[in-house]
Amino acid sequence: MDISKKDWKLFREKLSGWQENYIEGLVKEYANFLNDDIKPASEKFWELEKRIKEDKRHPGVIMELKKSEVIWDIVRLIRLKVIIYDDLSDFSGELRREVKRILEMNR
Repeated sequence: MDISKKDWKLFREKLSGWQENYIEGLVKEYANFLNDDIKPASEKFWELEKRIKEDKRHPGVIMELKKSEVIWDIVRLIRLKVIIYDDLSDFSGELRREVKRILEMNR
């Protein structure tokens, strides 16, 4: 499905906010992990370094933007719980229906 210019523009505008929210959640997880008084500091340090290394490649943190991949990117963001379907309320009905169809197809 080719998406409209309006949906493409909206996706680019919203993505940074969605990613910011996701990263905020990661930061809270990191803070909780670091506040664990049971584990030694060295263990926390290396575990955090490993988590950050993995998390920085997550679509909730960074994505390569291609107009032809927007539908699949949105589906992936929903499946990875970066966003929920209701976050698409400003997008066209056509885009929302296509995303819903794909999500339901692979349940």
